[in-house]
Amino acid sequence: MRIATIAAAAAFAAATATAHAQQANMSFFVTSTGSGKGADFGGLAGADAHCQKLAAAVGAGGKTWRAYLSTQAAGGVAAVNAKERIGRGPWQNAKGVVVAKDVAELHGSNNLTKQTALDEKGAVVNGRGDTPNRHDILTGTQADGTAFPPGEDRTCGNWTKSGEGSAFVGHHDRTGLDTSPPALSWNTSHPSRGCSDDALKATGGAGLLYCFAAN
Repeated sequence: MRIATIAAAAAFAAATATAHAQQANMSFFVTSTGSGKGADFGGLAGADAHCQKLAAAVGAGGKTWRAYLSTQAAGGVAAVNAKERIGRGPWQNAKGVVVAKDVAELHGSNNLTKQTALDEKGAVVNGRGDTPNRHDILTGTQADGTAFPPGEDRTCGNWTKSGEGSAFVGHHDRTGLDTSPPALSWNTSHPSRGCSDDALKATGGAGLLYCFAAN
């Protein structure tokens, strides 16, 4: 019995060490939690800090993490395109599976599905058919990775609003090779009903983000 217990403990320790090593090499994840204030992250810097904090908690804080978010031009400030914030790739999840080798593949025939769009802990994120559904991922971004034109709010006031407004979301829970927009697009599917936690939950969201290592 003692030998079996020691063997089981050793196996658990080895599995834990492997998981930690994979997470240290992780360069992409879906956040396990939102801001707690709907789509208000305090702007891009706050969203990046959220990604950085979650990555650091699982041993992957040595990289520069960026949220996959765009902002719209406003008040004389130029728009920011999500695809230009996230580095060059390749990007892999917490299990070591590559989701895209570069920016072009990410916005083309990528490997981003419910089974690969894991959170920072390596867990599958709830999607359609799960309770609660959390498949709406905040992006504020068009299919090619660029910002929406100024005018109609697509970014909840450039990620500073938790009340009125709207943000475009993508769906992380694609299956197989299904890449048909807009309903199953990973980065641009539909606008949210509002910017609060309750409004985001109404269409199957939780204020989650895609996070990419930019270095």
